[in-house]
Amino acid sequence: MEPAKLNKVLALLFVGVLMGALDLAIVGPALPAMQSDFDMNNRQLSWLFNIYVLFQLVGTPLLAKMSDRYGRRAIYMISVSGFAAGSLLLVMSPTVEFLMAGRAIQGFGAGGIFPVAAAIIGDTFPVEKRGGALGLMGAVFGLAFLVGPVLGGILLQFSWHWLFLINLPIAAVLLFFAWRLLPTAGAEELKPFDWRGALSLSAALASLAVAVTNFDSSAPAASLRSVSVWPWLVLMALLLPIFWRVENRATDPIVKPGFFRSGQIRLTMIIAAGIGTVESGSVFFPALAVAGLGVTESTAAWLMLPSVLAMTIASPLVGRILHRVGSRLIVQLGLVCVLAGVLIYALTELTTALFIIGGIIGGFGLAGLLGAPLRYIVLNEAGPGDRAAAQGLLTVFLAVGQLLGAAIVGGVAASRGGGVVGYQSSFLVLATLTGVILLVAFLLKSQREERTEEQNHGG
Repeated sequence: MEPAKLNKVLALLFVGVLMGALDLAIVGPALPAMQSDFDMNNRQLSWLFNIYVLFQLVGTPLLAKMSDRYGRRAIYMISVSGFAAGSLLLVMSPTVEFLMAGRAIQGFGAGGIFPVAAAIIGDTFPVEKRGGALGLMGAVFGLAFLVGPVLGGILLQFSWHWLFLINLPIAAVLLFFAWRLLPTAGAEELKPFDWRGALSLSAALASLAVAVTNFDSSAPAASLRSVSVWPWLVLMALLLPIFWRVENRATDPIVKPGFFRSGQIRLTMIIAAGIGTVESGSVFFPALAVAGLGVTESTAAWLMLPSVLAMTIASPLVGRILHRVGSRLIVQLGLVCVLAGVLIYALTELTTALFIIGGIIGGFGLAGLLGAPLRYIVLNEAGPGDRAAAQGLLTVFLAVGQLLGAAIVGGVAASRGGGVVGYQSSFLVLATLTGVILLVAFLLKSQREERTEEQNHGG
């Protein structure tokens, strides 16, 4: 594909991922207005946010697999259309039930956008340019965090409906250019679809999401014993071995067991789950600032901006050098930075300067982990016919870590009485986890081995 067309494809994918990321960033300001309009209680309000995450988690592996079967363009357009349809339903909702349905449809559609975008990059970009493209995709989430609250504040002056209406013209433009630019080829031979695997995996992921959503981190022991948590955990534990047995027998499994025969993929998934946990736990950093520095919640949020800026700026830069230095070194340096940042929060007598420095160091570290490197590794290891499914699997592991992170940090902090001591104790747990993941990262392939893998899969 010629460079001019590659740039257009990259712009299309960037805007699509940004649309999905912005929705998570701007929905927060809309929630109080929606709660007032529909007279929702706090539990309903929580589910309005969490149902998006739940259906995104379920949609990711299914839409990614369908992309390998039926072609990138078709599934990317279905994902964007689903996101737009959910947005329209939210705007037109007469009741809370319709709101929930709209968020669910939105989340399911969003589940396909990122993994399919990453697979398209693997299909169309030469190997030396994949890292830069993936790094740009990684910068989207930091950009959404920066732009989202501002955009949300502007649109809320008119009505919360505009926060979702704005998705419709963006989706229309995306669909037009997706039809013109994206590759259409799917699998050469369509084998029977793995419905049993799809259903068992979806049910297992949904069970985990419901259990974590219902978990009360302020009373972890009692919450785990409650009927709103433990039955869902038991159901997930029963479904996972059933899913694995189904996948080993399926002719075209949703998650190929062969993926896990690759040591590189096993290691990458472990790192992804760990980093997702640390990233999710970082939502408590502002709470530490409130407790330790005596600042307001609004000021604590502003103190996190240098961290987000560091991640946004560093992510594309990391992607550009990825092919040159190899993913193992980038992942290791990223983990060292994350470890240093978390240790500053966990062990020091906090000052405003230290809080900002820790955030910047951690932001640089996350740029080396959440953007290009892990997706780059998976692109190298998966064949062209399995690229989206492998990217979807990586997204699921990240999401599972993100689901668990906030619950772990909240539970540890509550068990130590909250406040500075509680939060620092929980961040020490995150630091320990990061140290373990750093040791795992030393087992990744060297740059020379990685180049050989690229050649084996046709670049």
